[in-house]
Amino acid sequence: MESAEGFPPRCALIEVHVSDLKQIFNSLDPTPFRERDLDPRAEEFIAGWAREIPADKPLGLLIHVDKEDATADRIATVREAVREYFAGRAAATRQQLRLLFRRGRTSLVIGLVFLAGSIVLGNVAEDMLRGTRFAGIASESLLIGGWVAMWRPLEVFLYDWWPVRAEARLFDRLSAMTVRVVPSRSS
Repeated sequence: MESAEGFPPRCALIEVHVSDLKQIFNSLDPTPFRERDLDPRAEEFIAGWAREIPADKPLGLLIHVDKEDATADRIATVREAVREYFAGRAAATRQQLRLLFRRGRTSLVIGLVFLAGSIVLGNVAEDMLRGTRFAGIASESLLIGGWVAMWRPLEVFLYDWWPVRAEARLFDRLSAMTVRVVPSRSS
């Protein structure tokens, strides 16, 4: 959906309908209203829609609420809580990315040491078994084992980090989106 009143131009709207503002938040979270976690279903709905919207379009969240007790204070609290929640998710996802890279660096060091050891052992085995059919097999087996040890670090640095970074960027976009709460129209 395209932007409406109170949203930036070209803003893509994500619309949510609830009977009470409390439904946006996780009912099992005992923290104060402003700092509460979003309901997992609400988060997945909002994030799922945002994933489908091109990254160059600003996002807006329009919450339709049935109950008339949506005071200006509660509406402001919901706006801030939604933004803070997604900002927190972005920070947590970036921390996850840092941990992934740390694990990747550790795996890389272990893999390189193992690969070097495999090459050396392969050369020693080939020298010891020279003249037998097993010399080439032993050397190649150790070399293959060394390269297999490099699988995980290569996987981390070539493939695993992209989706985590994309998720952090998505949460950054969601934390910056305009949030409006409006009363539902009676049918």
